[in-house]
Amino acid sequence: MRSDEPDESAAALPDYAERVLDVADLIPPGRVMAYGDVAEWLGEGGPRQVGRAMALYGSAVPWWRVIRSDGVLLAGHELTALAHYREEGTPLREATRASTGHLPRVDMRRARWDGRPPESDADEGDAAHI
Repeated sequence: MRSDEPDESAAALPDYAERVLDVADLIPPGRVMAYGDVAEWLGEGGPRQVGRAMALYGSAVPWWRVIRSDGVLLAGHELTALAHYREEGTPLREATRASTGHLPRVDMRRARWDGRPPESDADEGDAAHI
C-alpha cells in the first residue's frame, strides 16, 4: 500500500455511532441511560444498535453510563464499571442476602437520566430537552 492511500482501518466513525457517543458524553457523572433510552433520545435504532455502537466505539467516552435497563453491570467489565459508579456516586442497589457474593446493580429508579440539564444548571421551570 502506498503511503498516500487512505488507511481502511482508520475509516470514519459511522454517523449513528457518533451520535450514540455524543449522547454518552452528555450523561452527567452519577447518572446513567439504558441502551433503549439512548435510542429513544436519538429517535432512531434500538437497544441492540446502541449496544453495538458502544461495544465497537465506546471506549473513548464514559461507557459505564450507558447500561442495561435492569441495571446489571456490563459483563467482563463489572469491577471497572463499579469503581466508576462508586467514584461518581451513582446510586446502587446492593446485593441481597439471597445473592451474597454477587455485585450490586445500578439503581435505575434513582440513577436514570432523562436528558434534561442538572437542576443546578437549569433555569427555574426549564425542563428543555438537550
